[in-house]
Amino acid sequence: MNKQIDQQAADNIRALAVAMVEKAKSGHPGGPMGGADFMHILYSEFFNYDPSEMTWPFRDRFFMDAGHLSTLMYAQYYLLGNYKKDDLANFRQWGSNTPGHPEVDVARGVENTSGPLGQGHTMGVGAAIAAKYLQARFGEWMNHKVYGFISDGGIQEEISQGAGRIAGHLGLSNFIMFFDSNDIQLSTSTDEVTSENTAMKYEAWGWKVVTIDGHNHDEIRKALTDANNETEKPTLIIGKTIMGKGCVTADGSKYEGHCESHGQPISNTDADYEKTLLNLGANPESPFDIYEDVQAFYKNIVAEKTAKAAEKKAEITTWRNANEALATKLDFFLSGELPELDFSTIEHKAGLATRAASSGVLGYLAENVENMIVSSADLSNSDKTDGFLKKTHAIQKGDFTGSFLQAGVAELTMACVANGLALHGGVIPVVATFFVFSDYMKPAIRLTALQELGVKYVWTHDAFRVGEDGPTHQPVEQEAQIRLLEKLKNHSGDPSFLALRPADSAETNVAWKMALENKSRPTGLILSRQGIKDIEPQKDSRYNEALAAEKGGYLVKEVANPDVVLIANGSEVATLFAAAEILEKENNLKVNIASVISEGVFRLQSKEYQNSVIPKDKPLFGLTAGLPVNLEGLVGDSGKVFGLDHFGYSAPAKVLDEKFGFTGEKVSKQVLEYLQTV
Repeated sequence: MNKQIDQQAADNIRALAVAMVEKAKSGHPGGPMGGADFMHILYSEFFNYDPSEMTWPFRDRFFMDAGHLSTLMYAQYYLLGNYKKDDLANFRQWGSNTPGHPEVDVARGVENTSGPLGQGHTMGVGAAIAAKYLQARFGEWMNHKVYGFISDGGIQEEISQGAGRIAGHLGLSNFIMFFDSNDIQLSTSTDEVTSENTAMKYEAWGWKVVTIDGHNHDEIRKALTDANNETEKPTLIIGKTIMGKGCVTADGSKYEGHCESHGQPISNTDADYEKTLLNLGANPESPFDIYEDVQAFYKNIVAEKTAKAAEKKAEITTWRNANEALATKLDFFLSGELPELDFSTIEHKAGLATRAASSGVLGYLAENVENMIVSSADLSNSDKTDGFLKKTHAIQKGDFTGSFLQAGVAELTMACVANGLALHGGVIPVVATFFVFSDYMKPAIRLTALQELGVKYVWTHDAFRVGEDGPTHQPVEQEAQIRLLEKLKNHSGDPSFLALRPADSAETNVAWKMALENKSRPTGLILSRQGIKDIEPQKDSRYNEALAAEKGGYLVKEVANPDVVLIANGSEVATLFAAAEILEKENNLKVNIASVISEGVFRLQSKEYQNSVIPKDKPLFGLTAGLPVNLEGLVGDSGKVFGLDHFGYSAPAKVLDEKFGFTGEKVSKQVLEYLQTV
């Protein structure tokens, strides 16, 4: 312990944060200035990782919730050697390694992409669950910690309730979160928007809570020591800090605790930039320098971290030698690879709802994929993830040997937790709810896509045929929203999402195959509540023909030189078969039917293949239970799509089919009317 060097290091972080924002002419300097003391003590004395192998699976992890405090992370990691001076000088600039809000960059210490408040620490909860899950299977030696950092805004976001409830309920003693409580927000002080007792709230959820002076290094040190020794509960360290700690005016007077220092360069406030740097011990002529003593101190810290990691690795090697089979399994889990699976062996009764077919697949996966965690938002008996649950048991406090996470009614929290599970590694996360409630999950889905995580979303009750539950439960516009993500490229240049709406049980098997093999992007399986008539195979087995769905779209009914090509996905494919039977028998038309499970994947195929399924020189008619835009890109300007342009109504599903025009007879009439126009 060296109080002088500790203070210098914290001030160095403050100065670097101020300088980054000043040079970029945008950013948030005040918060990083308040959080600098905690970060320095955490990383210099408590945080365990291997500087020579940043991706070491058994490292501690730090999840930033307050992404606008990115300069706090960049400055701290700069002291540790993870960033260069030019990286900090190019904060928020094109092509830099220091974006305005952190983006996953494990090689430099950034574990998660954060920005929308509340999601970062919830991903941390997911990572802590993953760590406990793996520890239950491989031994107590796997005892790394997950740290979170949250601000007043994150505490206020509603998702914090879900994260706090789940972490406390499960007793995530490996999760330690620092609450940077400076009582200042972007546009107001916190007393203008809340009067809740945060400590009591977290204690009610089952957390250990301690309140400290967030600038007192001894209090930070004791709080972190106690948190690391805690074995029953997650810990919340409420650090009372000062926004803009260290800011001064031109005459050297303190200028701390002001709202205006939250989200703009301090030169735009009543504080003085150069005088503040001088007050913090920095050189205004070279503001991105590491102080000489601090640099020497951190050089030793990095060496100590490397040596400590080597000791831990030796311990792990001893365990590996004594547990070769377990070690092989652990390596397989961490590799992200799949065991050999044969989806053709999963048999289903005739005419199942695709949610029920999915249940059968999940039962198979429960017995064959040992590192899958499935979660449901209090709907397992309805979204049919109970097919998985029946083969395992729920994760509980003190018992992480199960593989099912009961998330409760908290769709956004559940999705964010899944992102954290994926970020930690070693597990395959699956989350499920009704499709209409994907609306609650959209912020997390977006970050799943942005972070390129292989989370599997299972959405059932996919259309107005939910029936009596009425318009609040009947998805109409949701498919269009989700499929937009198939048109949006991620930073790797790939479609950012894979949306799959299978037409029958065989396609459901194939959809699950596609989902599991899709490891670097999220997948959504959109499944029916009601039973669907199975598609009859044209030649081979139905499953073998359904494998063509891996190309995104294929012909489930094909004749030579068709008069019209009918296009759909999901439930509507069966309706097209009913319509085609009428068109053929009563109107002597030749009909092809295309099942397009994913337009995004279909568009990746060769133009020749696309044209073989959906020829541009033929009349094209699409049927969708959602908005017509779902299929308009496939039928083109000369084609027609029949879909919904209104919300649903409460009535039995068959009545709605009749009223909305989704019967074979009514669709055949729609097709005939269309053919009269071409």
